[in-house]
Formats: sequence, C-alpha cells, structure tokens
Amino acid sequence: MSSEEAEAPAGPGVPSYDPAGEVVDLCRELIRIDTTNYGDPAGTEGPGERKAAEYVATLLDEVGIESRLYESTPGRTSVVATWGGDDDSRGRLLLHGHLDVVPAAAEDWQVDPFSGEIQDGYVWGRGAVDMKDFDAMLLSTVRARQRAGRVPDRPMVLCFTADEEAGGHHGAEVLVEEHRDEFEGVTEAVGEVGGFSTTVRGRRLYLIEAAEKGMAWMKLTARGRAGHGSMINPDNAITRLSAAVARIGAHQWPVRLTPTMEVLLATVADLAGTEATPENAQALVEEFGGATRMLGAVIRNTVNPTQLASGYKVNVIPTEASAHIDGRFLPGYEDEFFATLRELCGDGIEWDYVSHQQPWETPYDGDLVATMTRSILAEDPDGIVAPYTMSGGTDAKHFRKLGMRSYGFAPLRLPADLDFTALFHGVDERVPVDALEFGARVFDRFLGEA
Repeated sequence: MSSEEAEAPAGPGVPSYDPAGEVVDLCRELIRIDTTNYGDPAGTEGPGERKAAEYVATLLDEVGIESRLYESTPGRTSVVATWGGDDDSRGRLLLHGHLDVVPAAAEDWQVDPFSGEIQDGYVWGRGAVDMKDFDAMLLSTVRARQRAGRVPDRPMVLCFTADEEAGGHHGAEVLVEEHRDEFEGVTEAVGEVGGFSTTVRGRRLYLIEAAEKGMAWMKLTARGRAGHGSMINPDNAITRLSAAVARIGAHQWPVRLTPTMEVLLATVADLAGTEATPENAQALVEEFGGATRMLGAVIRNTVNPTQLASGYKVNVIPTEASAHIDGRFLPGYEDEFFATLRELCGDGIEWDYVSHQQPWETPYDGDLVATMTRSILAEDPDGIVAPYTMSGGTDAKHFRKLGMRSYGFAPLRLPADLDFTALFHGVDERVPVDALEFGARVFDRFLGEA
C-alpha cells in the first residue's frame, strides 16, 4: 500500500481514517497501568505486566486481531499477534515494544508518575518515553488501519513484552526460547529508541537505532580475613574491593568508532563544515547538547559502578565485600573490554554475571531503512535522518538471535530545548502531545510501505 493510498480521504461508507486519533489517550491509559519492574531475578516483585497485556489484547480484539498471551512467571505476561497480508516475499516484519517500566519515586515528581496527566502540552508519567509512547503509536496506527481495511500486504508480528527493563529474561528471552514458532519467517524487526529528533546547528536530526552495545551487568566479590576493627588487617575485603571499584570508575576508555557511528559523525561533521576523525569524535558528539550523555557513551566502552555492599557492624572487618557494575561494550570490541576489565579488577576479585548479552549492529541500508527515511521526511521535509548506536539495551538483543535485521524506530519530533535523553528512567518523564501525534503519522506511513 502506497503512502498516497494511506493519505486518501475516506469516502461514503468508509470509516474515517486518523492513525493519530487514539495515540494520546492510549499512551495515557497505558501509563495508568502500573507495570513497575523492580528487576529481581525471580521476577516475582512488582505488579507484573498482566493487566497491561490484557488491555493490549482487548484493544486488538476490538478490531478483530486475535492475540496470544504468554506468562513466564505469575504476572509476567507478553502479548503476540499476527497481522497483515500474505505477501511474504520479503519475509515477515516484527514490530515489538515492552510493557514494563522502571520504578518511580512519587515524592520526586511534579505529578503522580502513574497519572498519565496532560500538562504544558506533554503527557506525563513513567513510561511516557520508555516506552509506552511507542506502544501507543503502534496500537493507534494498527487499529486505524484495521478498522479502515488498510491492512499492509506484508505479514507482520505484533509483540508487546514483559521484563525488558531487567534484561528481558522473563519476556523476550522466553518467547525466543520457548515460542520460536511465533517468529517463523520473520526477517526484520523494528522496536524502541530510534527515530527521535535532536537539534544540531539548527537542523533536526532523526536518529535511527542500527546498533546496540553489549551488556555486562556483573557482581564483583572480594574475600578476606574477618577481624576486629581496631587491629591491623592487611587482608581486608573492603579495601581490596574498593580499590578495584575506584580503578574501574576512573578508567578513561579510548575512542572506538563502529560503522554506525562513523556514518552519524560524518553527518554531523558535514553540518559543522569539517571531517569526522577519531580525534575529533568527542567534539562532534558534543554538538548534540543533552544527547551527548547517550552518544558520548557509544564511541567507547563504558563501565559504571552502581552498588556496594559489605559489613554488619562498625567495629567488625567483614569476610566479604561486593559491588555491582554496569558494563557496556561496543560491537567488535568485546575482547578488549573484558581484557581491560580483568586488568582493572586485579587479583582477588571474583566475577559473576547478573546479565551478559551480546552487542549487535545491522547494516544501515536496504528497503526498510529507505522506508523509515521517507516516512520521516514526508512529515518533516527539512529533517536529516542518520543511524546511531544505542548505549542501553532493548529486546532486540533477544530477537536478533533468530537472525533478524533489527532497528529502533519510534519516531518523535521533539523541541530543540527538550533534554530528551535525560527523561529515560528519569524524574518527570514526559512526551510532547504533538510528538506522539507526529510519531503515529510517521509510523502509519512506514506501515503502508514496509
């Protein structure tokens, strides 16, 4: 179906067609369903995603799309549905979003984080940008197309997962390992954290995710000799661990440019009237303003210490001390990352993985990329579209195991002064109402050609 057909006005007896008509209300309703994921390995803490999954299944059922619910542990529920036509010449397309959100401390927010309140032209609430906005865009466009009989020729899989915020082990990983038949014939996938705009030198630059760093969430443990806090003890577990954590936290990782980031930095260099090199990569990244915190992390490997635990009384030297670190490594630089980390830890530090997932990178080419680009430029002709590498992780890590080409494409046209990347897992998370509507229109164009 062409974009011209998608834009054609409704005739007599044909339902009115507005792919953005429900997106704001759906986003608000999804935010109001508390799906907080506390990240415990057993997956038993928190409300789970069951209520949100049932809501999504009801929305699909209302327009005649049958879905399946898969529950990995009680309450941890994902939704899968089949949609589209039977032209599988390009394989099936997976469209995936997650239903869970990270915790929010209500006392820190200006509004109730689960209110879905509209204020100052924004929809506020936990999940507004990560990622109930995209869930709403997808549902709004699919429901509008289904009602109007504008179902794409290409067969598609719609998937709304549990547990993405804790590595997907109770969501996408379970689907891939235990329900692989749902994704038979899928060749390409589109999910979160891409297609949003950032302003560079007065131009809106839309970033499509084409790569993702690997994940090494690790627990480091040091052991020593217990004793009285008043005595000399050269075998102190806390001393050994804290020295290793300090070395890790202070290490300056060198710049490493992957193919995706080479394309992005070349695009920025063109706007800046220069050429992209490893030497000026950091300066080019700083052209992105607030987004530098994300993009500065994808021109190098990173490790951040995040938790410390030890001891039980001020005058007792404990036997054991532990720390958690969040390590992220670039595609192609895994060996360098782990060799450096081992050197920084030094002797006497044990490793245990909390989550270890591989990086990925998809070539930024082909028909799907061209379709995403056209869809954005049709709504914003002055925009520029380029790929980028994601510093965090998404469910694409699991779906990529099935051989899919993956991209992040949740389009949003954002104000130049909005520090968008700070809203991911941040206080007062919110998304502009007009950005949601823009995203639904862009995604509708995309579905018409994908």
